[in-house]
Amino acid sequence: MPEIIGHNYIGGARSAAGHITLHSHDATRGEALPYTFTQATLEEVDAAALAAAAAYPTFRNLPASRRAEFLEAIASQLDALDDEFVALVTRETALPSGRIQGERGRTSGQMRLFAQVLRRGDFYGARIDRALPARQPLPRVDIRQYRIGVGPVAVFGASNFPLAFSTAGGDTAAALAAGCPVVFKAHSGHMATAERVANAILRAAEQTDMPKGVFNMIYGAGVGEALVKHPAIQAVGFTGSLKGGRALCDMAAARPQPIPVFAEMSSINPVLVLPEALHLRGEKIASELVASVVQGCGQFCTNPGLVIGMHSPAFSAFVEHLAAHMAEQPGQVMLNAGTYRSYSNGVQALLSHPGIHRLAGQDQPGNHAQPQLFKADASLLLRGDPLLQEEVFGPTTIVVEVADKAQLRQVLNSLHGQLTATLIGEAQDLQEHGELLALLEQKVGRVLFNGYPTGVEVCDAMVHGGPYPATSDARGTSVGSLAIERFLRPVCYQNCPDALLPEALKDANPLGIARLVDGNSQREALA
Repeated sequence: MPEIIGHNYIGGARSAAGHITLHSHDATRGEALPYTFTQATLEEVDAAALAAAAAYPTFRNLPASRRAEFLEAIASQLDALDDEFVALVTRETALPSGRIQGERGRTSGQMRLFAQVLRRGDFYGARIDRALPARQPLPRVDIRQYRIGVGPVAVFGASNFPLAFSTAGGDTAAALAAGCPVVFKAHSGHMATAERVANAILRAAEQTDMPKGVFNMIYGAGVGEALVKHPAIQAVGFTGSLKGGRALCDMAAARPQPIPVFAEMSSINPVLVLPEALHLRGEKIASELVASVVQGCGQFCTNPGLVIGMHSPAFSAFVEHLAAHMAEQPGQVMLNAGTYRSYSNGVQALLSHPGIHRLAGQDQPGNHAQPQLFKADASLLLRGDPLLQEEVFGPTTIVVEVADKAQLRQVLNSLHGQLTATLIGEAQDLQEHGELLALLEQKVGRVLFNGYPTGVEVCDAMVHGGPYPATSDARGTSVGSLAIERFLRPVCYQNCPDALLPEALKDANPLGIARLVDGNSQREALA
């Protein structure tokens, strides 16, 4: 495996013009790993953005099949990363090797999913309204539309998914599929991992003869603002905290040319446990729910942070089972020291709140995050207490008991936007509380029935998004093939000669793609 040199990636070359040195750390021991990284200078940020801009005209005009080959080559390079790579990721993140192996497969699978999207062509959104010269009282001109990539995209790596939401993660995959070169800002928590993955992407770029600058990567804690404000950048992808995401949104909006920021930020993912389900399988639900809360040390954006049920003896018994199971869970090492500090602060804020009390859990010894279960009065949500709306990133959840169906609706109406909401109930429950679905549809991006939100399938139908503050734009998703639409924009051609039209809009349809023609879906045989 090649040496890690810690230089920035700009236009297909390496650069280390700066003098600020950064270090990667062993997440379990806290000690520095034997790698150093050079923080990008403002000049290097500028060069990376300009390299992406220079690559954009060539890259976006490549046939979709060529971009698909590039993504498939990246997938193959990722699959080839060996056990030494897995061991490196586990050292930087404290995540177990099985998790990393699974995440590597998910990351390569995302690349292959977008390659499929490119090959089938529906991402073009091709629409054709042919000329109607005889139409009265006025003729109609020939009008055609399809979508192109918006331009260079800045992507910020996430801390909790060092592969699937990082260097070659979903935002990078979607942007490249859309024809948008990427400038990636490596997360400080796993810089060595980022370098190994960036090398894999560049090997794939060379293998498939992609333009220099199609993928660039910079290191550093102070470079994000310059990247977002660079005039060459046309969109931003981000997964992280509400504070960080909101700051990027404000920067992007304040530019002379504002650009969209697609930020996935904060969600408490409420779980509603309905009466008949509690009566029939309350203890089993408690056990499954605790397993979801502590999975991966609770370091998932879909972690169930709020459990809601209606007052009853069955709910009281359920809460007792929940507390007993939570008390049995061991502490775990978190991704890095910063994540642990944030979790400890979140737990302390809950402990200090007069309307919240702890049902299970211990104080935080050493660097192990202890699982916690709290109970809060429903009135706190109804009064808009911000603490109950804030994500505690770690193995913690809060129980809220409501008096009846009317208060349940009031509590749900008080919630901010979420990535997910879960309904756990029997057929009788779901029939009697059917009105909850219409309410939750306005609050979340994904509604689950009799499951748990941790675990996001990468597929065409998945939505990993939701109303603010879960994301900055509820119209999109950061997981699934629909994610490509964040980095596309429509272009219309009026009375354009056929020879000048994009291949997807030509009369002969040489790409054989699905199109909406004069209001009717049409798909010719593939060429």
